[in-house]
Amino acid sequence: MNKLIFLKAYLRGFIVSKFKVQNNNAETNRYKDYGILNPSIGTANLGDLIIYDSVYSKLRNIYPDDLFTDFPTQLYTSHDAMISMNERHLLFVSGTNLLSSNLDRIFQWKIHFGHKRLLKNKVVLMGCGWWQYQGGINKYTAAIYKTILSKDVLHSVRDEYTANKLKSIGINNVINTSCPTLWSLSPEKCKQIPVSKASEVVTTLTFYHKNSELDKTMLRILSENYNKVYLWIQGMNDFHYYNEINENFHNIELISPSIEAYNNLLEKGNIDYIGTRLHAGVRALQKNIRTLILAVDNRAIEISKDVNLNVIKREDVLDMVNFIDNDYVTNIKLPTGNIDKWISSLNKYK
Repeated sequence: MNKLIFLKAYLRGFIVSKFKVQNNNAETNRYKDYGILNPSIGTANLGDLIIYDSVYSKLRNIYPDDLFTDFPTQLYTSHDAMISMNERHLLFVSGTNLLSSNLDRIFQWKIHFGHKRLLKNKVVLMGCGWWQYQGGINKYTAAIYKTILSKDVLHSVRDEYTANKLKSIGINNVINTSCPTLWSLSPEKCKQIPVSKASEVVTTLTFYHKNSELDKTMLRILSENYNKVYLWIQGMNDFHYYNEINENFHNIELISPSIEAYNNLLEKGNIDYIGTRLHAGVRALQKNIRTLILAVDNRAIEISKDVNLNVIKREDVLDMVNFIDNDYVTNIKLPTGNIDKWISSLNKYK
């Protein structure tokens, strides 16, 4: 079914775009009109909202007076939407791991050949990552990336692995800025994060990377070492997964699937974060919470290599006791030079 939907969208967009004359309005305007390719539209994963929140905040600082229009990345766009995207000065891709080696088979980003002409040289990556560890980029995907990604500015990616993947197809105007959700974690900010264990902890599960044995071990250790354990439901399927592995833990309380509920919990203080969701952990750091992330895939591992994010592999779940029992100093090492370079490269569009 997914392939049929993809082919229908692909053929319609490709055929119509062949005959569409671009409307480049030469009228000078006091304000610029930018687009954000927003993964939080239509998402079932609240982590995408955490990413978008940081992306929008940073872009608003760069362009304080201009207009931003959001377009989805996780939903197929009509031809009208593609025309609207074409009319923006630039289109910023709002973080997340939507890049892949085979856009014809991996649909994290609902983009196809029909976008090539209308989005030519329009798209700017902002803290994007690679879907998973993959082989070489196929010709179909390379043709799309090399056409739509702007040649006039730098592209911001969240880790060195992603930068190297793009460079492998000749896209060299790319730098590793880490994820925009981390950009606020300056040395001064990190000093505000507690060093010692709190009395309570909030955790998360990841339904699409299940490992019932390791995840139950994580919950068991947390239950034994903290007075209260909160489980934030970052997506509805996480709730169903918890019901599958629940061993009637006596001190686990569910936190409803909303950003507001999670923020409120973090802001009350005296709480740690230990869980498998990357951006739930980053939001905890943003709220001055002592944090350990158990990596279930490439994303947290690759970011941790570059910026010293506190990450262990989920297979090493027993090692989380070391974090619980001992002091830990948060020391995020941001690539501030690269972040500044990326922002400076946008000056020509101000």
